Amino acid sequence: MKKSSLQFLQEHTAMVTMMDELAPTVFGGTGLGQGPMPYHLFVETVEQVPIAISITDKKAKILYVNQEFVKVTGYQPEDILGENESVLSDKRTPRAVYYDLWHTIRNKKVWRGTLCNRHKEGRRYIADLTIAPMLDEEGTITHYIGMHRDITQAHEADQRVINQKLLIESVINSSPMAMVVVDDEDKVILDNHNYKTLVSDLDKGEPAAYFLQLLREEMGEEWAQLQSHEQGFNNREFRIEGKPGRRARWFSCAGNWFKEKEAHADAFFDNTAKPYLVLTITDITRQRRQMEELHIQTLKTIMSEDERVRGIRETLLGAIHQIHMPMNQIKAAEQILKHKNDANTAGLLQILQQIQQSGEEAIATMQNCVPEVSQSTLVAVNLNQILHEVLLLNDQRIWSQGIDVHWRPLAELPNILGSENRLRVLFNQLLDNAIDAVGDSLTGEHRIRISTDADSELLYVSIEDSGPGIPEEKRSRVFEPFYTTRANSGQKAGMGLVIAKEIVTQHHGFIDIDPNFDPGCRIKISFPLLRDVGSNQFIIRENSRYQPINASNKQALEGGG
Repeated sequence: MKKSSLQFLQEHTAMVTMMDELAPTVFGGTGLGQGPMPYHLFVETVEQVPIAISITDKKAKILYVNQEFVKVTGYQPEDILGENESVLSDKRTPRAVYYDLWHTIRNKKVWRGTLCNRHKEGRRYIADLTIAPMLDEEGTITHYIGMHRDITQAHEADQRVINQKLLIESVINSSPMAMVVVDDEDKVILDNHNYKTLVSDLDKGEPAAYFLQLLREEMGEEWAQLQSHEQGFNNREFRIEGKPGRRARWFSCAGNWFKEKEAHADAFFDNTAKPYLVLTITDITRQRRQMEELHIQTLKTIMSEDERVRGIRETLLGAIHQIHMPMNQIKAAEQILKHKNDANTAGLLQILQQIQQSGEEAIATMQNCVPEVSQSTLVAVNLNQILHEVLLLNDQRIWSQGIDVHWRPLAELPNILGSENRLRVLFNQLLDNAIDAVGDSLTGEHRIRISTDADSELLYVSIEDSGPGIPEEKRSRVFEPFYTTRANSGQKAGMGLVIAKEIVTQHHGFIDIDPNFDPGCRIKISFPLLRDVGSNQFIIRENSRYQPINASNKQALEGGG
């Protein structure tokens, strides 16, 4: 092959003669005391170089091909010499590519590009091609030399990688969850459209960095342990404040770690791997709201029945109490008449005895009608959660009356032993009274403050309102049945605080009106702590406006109300 290719080249060009003439200069020696480089070594190098080389004239007629050219194209020298290079071309290569090729080399520049060529057997292959013009001493183009490699397999491998990447991107972009891949420095490597939406929606900077900080704070040492063992995590929920004027949102986070080998040159022989985290962020606000609405509706149903039974019971007991007062007076008069033993008052005594008997029968009948309050199970209760639920139960009234609620719960609040539903009834009644009082405010200030606190023995709840307050002379009577400080009590029978005091007493607590609070009213309740259970951190389960006041918003809230 070598002989035929060189002979064909010599027969159709003066190239070999030119090389012979140049030999003393090009091949005459290195100038370092070494002998001349043999001419045949140069020829053998071109012949055996692992790149397909061809030499053509100015019209692209092939004058020389090397051994690698035969391997790549399938054409033997006797098949291809004298033919035009276009015999290798496939029509799938756009004409614009050939136009650019010829425009470049005719301007004495080197062209580099990719063509779709056709093998002698008919199969197509991708050629990575370089064509350079060969110039004589006057700078005129005499020939062209082409070098190309079959990169079909490399192209297919690269394309599969690209397709796989596009497929992965398509899958994660179609996911309803926000998905992001971060490296060990929390830098975002890959994300989807839903994640990009979070950037503008949350206004928290890079969402991944923000959620990763929350996760590390919540999980503590568990985070490093899971990462070192490449174990994932699920259902880590967070409540996130939105932009001003928007309701807060809930998100659930899940993650999985994996390792990937480094691609840079420094790690070529080290075989090192770098950890990455796939983090998914799911907006569960809608589910949370639905769950909370269902929860609140259930609470309303339970409380409504409890309040109905308790209201009937307390009304009957209050009525019995009221009847007992005249009955005691009748009994006292009966005893006086018996003591006198006067015949003139015998008839009156008989009438009083009949009244006494009728009254006792009426009381007995009423006592039989008093419904029993079902005994609920006593459990460890976090009053912060109970108070928050009561605020949600009264949300519509609070909003409609424009009441500013200041909510200051003690975050690490100890538990008490009690009935959750009875405690809801208690605080619902107290909040109901506070809302009514604020509506009667003479100053126009509509504010309610609720706080919780604790010491080594007791847990404290304080409910304040900016209403007209309770006069000092009436404070001792507000816990009596049927007594009310409201001039127009409407359908309310004055049993609210009676019920409240009974529930507090059942929980071994105390309820008082703060005599030093003015203007307005402050109800103070205290309960004994539940021992050997520890504290229970307050976590709001619903994204409502009743959020704990902290250092960042305390001044703004107090300044506004």
